[in-house]
Amino acid sequence: MKKKIFLLLLSVLGVNAFFTSCVDLDSDKYFADRKTLEFVFSDKDQSEQWLAHAYSFLTGCNFEVCSKGGTGGTGGDWNPFCFADDIYYGDRDNSYGDHKDADYASYNSFREGNYTEEVGYNAWIKCYKGIYQASIFIHNIYQNKELTELERLDYKGQARFVRAYYYWLLLRKFGPVPIMPDEGADYTKSYDELAVPRSTYEEVAQYISDEMIKAAEEIQFTKRDANNIARPTKGACLATRAIVLTYAASPLANGQLANGKHPSGVTDDAARSLKNFDGTPLLGLTYDESKWARAAAACRDVIEMGVYDLYHVPANTSASDGYPATVPPFDDGNFSEKEWPEGYADIDPMQSYRQLFDGDVIPVENPELIFSRVANMSIGDNDNGIGALVLHEMPTQRGGWNTHGMTQKMVDTYYMKDGSDVDGMYSEWAPEKGNDRPRATGWTTRTEVRQGKFPELAVRQSPTDGIDVSYQYVGREPRFYASVGYSGAVWEGLGNTTTSLRWYQCFYYRGSGNGYVNNFNYPRTGIGIKKWYHPYDYSESTSNGYAHLRAKYETAIRYADILLMYAEALNELTGSYQIASWDGSKTYTVSRDIQQIKRGTNPVRIRAGLPDFTDEEYASADLLRAKIKRERMIELMGEGKRYFDLRRWMDAPIEENTLIYGLNVFQTKTFKDDFMQVIPCFNLSSVFSDKMYFWPISHTELKRNKNLVQNPGWTYND
Repeated sequence: MKKKIFLLLLSVLGVNAFFTSCVDLDSDKYFADRKTLEFVFSDKDQSEQWLAHAYSFLTGCNFEVCSKGGTGGTGGDWNPFCFADDIYYGDRDNSYGDHKDADYASYNSFREGNYTEEVGYNAWIKCYKGIYQASIFIHNIYQNKELTELERLDYKGQARFVRAYYYWLLLRKFGPVPIMPDEGADYTKSYDELAVPRSTYEEVAQYISDEMIKAAEEIQFTKRDANNIARPTKGACLATRAIVLTYAASPLANGQLANGKHPSGVTDDAARSLKNFDGTPLLGLTYDESKWARAAAACRDVIEMGVYDLYHVPANTSASDGYPATVPPFDDGNFSEKEWPEGYADIDPMQSYRQLFDGDVIPVENPELIFSRVANMSIGDNDNGIGALVLHEMPTQRGGWNTHGMTQKMVDTYYMKDGSDVDGMYSEWAPEKGNDRPRATGWTTRTEVRQGKFPELAVRQSPTDGIDVSYQYVGREPRFYASVGYSGAVWEGLGNTTTSLRWYQCFYYRGSGNGYVNNFNYPRTGIGIKKWYHPYDYSESTSNGYAHLRAKYETAIRYADILLMYAEALNELTGSYQIASWDGSKTYTVSRDIQQIKRGTNPVRIRAGLPDFTDEEYASADLLRAKIKRERMIELMGEGKRYFDLRRWMDAPIEENTLIYGLNVFQTKTFKDDFMQVIPCFNLSSVFSDKMYFWPISHTELKRNKNLVQNPGWTYND
């Protein structure tokens, strides 16, 4: 008997259009006919449409973009996974997290865990639908004779990648999840028929790892052309595997590092209480150092490919609109004397970092991009896509929403240009982590700026900007100026045809038009964000904030992340391990080798224009661990990584329970010295409880699957 199944007919799209566009692919709109599997998979076009359907659940909010059913990442007007202790959103203060998809939840609701068990329902459903569609494709694409053998193999690898990637999104957000039968389980059926219990974290991670190896063997490309840039490559498979194994080696899933207890003193109650109904622990309770070695070897697999490099642009001695001349990085007598990749003598660190995110470089020309869904911002779209972040960052006086801001903690985390800590770092709330030097006082003057004393503040050919900026914001590392919308920063707006609306110096004093007002349109800490913003981005001051933005794409996986994970994994080792490469072609000796650690840390530091860590820091695993965590916080700020990093490290109970600090936004420009006083922001919540390690499984799913256990701290019934 021929099997019958619904086929998604993407009649309005060609398959290439899907892979290069951000398109709403709601499956319910396209189900049109019942066709046999034999018929579907004997036709090239329909086979491609089936594969497109398997991909379709990565689009829109479900992938890593906005909050509505989102699984964590970058983009959207707001996204709880993009905002931890580093940045925040402030345009939903009077709303609550009780909506099924939490469409209108406030930042405080998410920080307090004040959302219902239904908040992640859409992401769970869509991921398993995608898993099912990919499974059917994997087991039937062999029937298609219109495709060549290599085409069939590549398509099969793509489906295998996307299936494993859905499991990764589920694992990161919900913790261990049920692994469906390999041939595919029809998720539209009742879970009473399936009743699959949750696999352990290790089992899910190992499954993803094994599947990604198979996908890397099947996929035929290490690079894709512009028409297929959103399709996975061998590197995307290996990089995802490396990330998953790093998470599996991290404290939350790996015995908490030291006899069931994290070195910070955080208990492991969450890990010990997460068990299946038969008593099987779902998180590891015994520390296994070899997991770090496996993670390091998986990261090295990506490095040894020789395909990826950190994006960088050459130094520029002359300025043009929106592109200032290169500010020479710190002369450390080492990196400053060498050219890329050994040093930063010939690159522009600020522009190299900024252009990664602002739309200046297209995906196919970015050697750092490993995987992206290439989600571009639609003009006028205020809710979804990377551009929505920009619109919510931009000043009110230039048509933006002016609601996304940065914490003082994040500002303090950025280094000075010589690699030292800023004066007064963390002094108000964590002096043991900072220093006892007083914060800088005073303001840049017109004379100083015109004399070129602060080239890092100059954004025009004629350095007239940067006047009246706090000395706390001068002399910082290049990534600071590519990311921080400090009070006094210039928003170029060069795309605006109205000349008077360009070159806007934005201050956040009370009554300034962008500072504190009696509504939501002001950064709560007095500190804005500029990451993802392009000098030619602008928005008209209309009721909808009509945006004119450069196309942005999501950096779901980029090479810097893999490099830092490589260093992190090696740093945790005390022994030496022999581990085969992913394809068995070589064997790595994996240990805490300083030179190998530098393969991970040095490229990121060099691109940032910063000197190397000290010998003392490399010699101490504890010191270097803190440095790597700090480097990740800076390098990956706003990319949806820190939320999950804090949880896998089990640092969230400390870092997210610490009061959020910012500037005294109630002060006017007349009292600008008082404005720069660092004080607690009591209107931004800072709460963490064990139930916030993982998101809840919806009541709907628990009712459908009698073997499915809930995450700790969440309820089973309405």
